[in-house]
Amino acid sequence: MLDSPIRWFTALAAVLALADAHAGLTLQDASRLAREQAPALLAQQHALAGAQSAQGAAATLPDPRLTLGVDNLPVSGPDRYSLTRDFMTMQRIGLMQEVPNRAKRDAREAGAQARVERERATLAAVQLAVQRDAMLAWLAVHYAERRVAQLADLDRENRLLQDTLDARIAAGRAMPPERTMARQEALALADRRDDALRDAARARAALRRWVGARADEALEGEPAVAAVSAEQVHADLHRHAELAPYTAMQAVAQAEAREIDAEQKGDWGWEVSYNKRGAQYSDMVSFQFVFDLPWQREQRQQPQLAAKQKEAQRIEVEREETTRRHREELEAQLAELQALDRQHARLFGSGQALAAERVELALASYQAGRGDLGAVLAARREAVDTRLRLIDLDAQRAALRVRLTTLVADVKP
Repeated sequence: MLDSPIRWFTALAAVLALADAHAGLTLQDASRLAREQAPALLAQQHALAGAQSAQGAAATLPDPRLTLGVDNLPVSGPDRYSLTRDFMTMQRIGLMQEVPNRAKRDAREAGAQARVERERATLAAVQLAVQRDAMLAWLAVHYAERRVAQLADLDRENRLLQDTLDARIAAGRAMPPERTMARQEALALADRRDDALRDAARARAALRRWVGARADEALEGEPAVAAVSAEQVHADLHRHAELAPYTAMQAVAQAEAREIDAEQKGDWGWEVSYNKRGAQYSDMVSFQFVFDLPWQREQRQQPQLAAKQKEAQRIEVEREETTRRHREELEAQLAELQALDRQHARLFGSGQALAAERVELALASYQAGRGDLGAVLAARREAVDTRLRLIDLDAQRAALRVRLTTLVADVKP
């Protein structure tokens, strides 16, 4: 017995936390866990971090060079190999710095920024794809288990029917071949149930890829998928997650083209050195500038510039091709969703009722001795097929809605 309200509330909180920990795996849980655990997402995060690390060094000057040497060392005569006796011999230490021109450094900086944006857009696309695939895996498990449950219900109904056959045969209200017919139906149903269990196990394995050990938990909740607006889907086509990296890819190509173009202006550099002579002579300081002379532009820079410009054009054409492909896919998916919605409405409204009515009529005729068992089994099989078809339609519609509502990724700076 708890001796204080504080302990009572602590125990209650622990019980509630334990219950919540075993509440089951929801669709939102699967999406969140996939975003937290997916290796593909982690790999792209590293790619983005690498691009951001490289960005700071893009516009910096190259490392300076330290030069050490000896000038005018005699190699003959009485002063040969002496560092101090000849007035022209100098021990030299210097510092050299190469300075790329400003246009080149600006282009490198712009290219580094574009690479960061490319990796960021790719990260958003990968995150969206991971979220979508995890949700699709959860839906596959959900509907596979619904199929298993539906076949289990039919199996229980058939077992009840078989339990009454012996009495009906003994009373002369059924024929012995009907027992064999019922057993054959049970074997066929067992095959279908095994297929459904296999599909459910495969779906669990696919879900385990995204959520790890929690894939073994029971699913919780119904698949609450957002509604689809055809007008909004068409309006957001230009924001498609797979199109976002193309803008940054083209910016990278353009920056590289500007960097090559800047090489036609040439770079420069400077060097300062201290020259140490013998004690009887004065030390000296030297200073010089170095300038590139890009005099073979037609053979070097211009062909490279043309290649980068063609690369930018290729990216633009590829983006247009990708846009057209996604537009075709969206229109096909919207048309398919519309058709599935109409089929579901018909089957849920009248098709299911007609199948149930057929079962009732066949069973009533059989119980009255005016029908055979084959008609009852066929009617029940048709009713189950109708319910399974409804489950399939629900699964297809939910999957399409997930695909159509996970097309636009928010690219966060």
